[in-house]
Amino acid sequence: MQRLGNIGLKSIAYWNGTWVPVAELSIPLDDLGFSMGTTIVERLRTFGGKLFRTKQHLERLGHSLTIMGWDAKALCQEIEAALAVFVQRNETLLLAGDDWTVTVFITPGSLARAAKPTVCVHGSPLPFQNWAKRYETGLEAVIVKTRQVPENCWPSALKCRSRLHYFLADQEAASRQPGTRAILLDQEGFVGEGTTANVVAYFADRGLVTPLRSKVLPGVTQEVLFELADSLEIAHCEADLLPEELAKADELYFTSTSICLLPVVRLNENDVGNGQPGSTFHRFMAAWSELVGVEIVRQATRFGARRETASE
Repeated sequence: MQRLGNIGLKSIAYWNGTWVPVAELSIPLDDLGFSMGTTIVERLRTFGGKLFRTKQHLERLGHSLTIMGWDAKALCQEIEAALAVFVQRNETLLLAGDDWTVTVFITPGSLARAAKPTVCVHGSPLPFQNWAKRYETGLEAVIVKTRQVPENCWPSALKCRSRLHYFLADQEAASRQPGTRAILLDQEGFVGEGTTANVVAYFADRGLVTPLRSKVLPGVTQEVLFELADSLEIAHCEADLLPEELAKADELYFTSTSICLLPVVRLNENDVGNGQPGSTFHRFMAAWSELVGVEIVRQATRFGARRETASE
């Protein structure tokens, strides 16, 4: 029987034009992605073994590459071809009903060697065990003192691996209240992002309200949520949100590629709404499952339990 914990190590990865076992991947110490953290990244996932919203992820990747001054068109074409082959080469590794998280990263390579960019596509089974139970219980979050990187350091639309502020924010959150997720404010004191996730509030009288997307990384999954809101006739808008406004939300969510949508049930040690995942959250999850043809919560619960057992 296939051991779930070993699948990721057996997968085949794209590395600078070749395909190699992921266990053999390594990056030179003088690669600027390692030495300076200069790495552009995208993360995708599959539903039913099929990559989801590839076009939108590639568009965001191309925008990041353009900001860097790299050949966005050529690199995106290379990545698009590699993504399709990744799924084909690795499809026999997963058990029926399981799905992948797929990571793309590009670095400048080594300037000393006048190298072309380092390009990689690799993946592993989704680590459902990290969040499966949160669909039922919800998450706790705290607003931390660590702030988002200001626009004059790098544009918010640039998706990169320079994430020391996220690490510090999570450390701060954990020191204040173990097991919580951090929410960062922007330089003006408005609600910004979670670490690796967009923040979305739901108000019964306003619908979904998100921080201005011109100030945060535009989320591909966040856009899916807006589409679902339209189908459910739930209003949505962008606005600057102060922390005290966020605290008054009837429901609060984190949204990102792997998790889709998770409910935040406590903020700064106070209940959000009634302190339980709300009815609107459940409506969104039902609509999301219908959209992708996968029972999202059931899948996460099933394979999350399997992965926990495999790691013991």
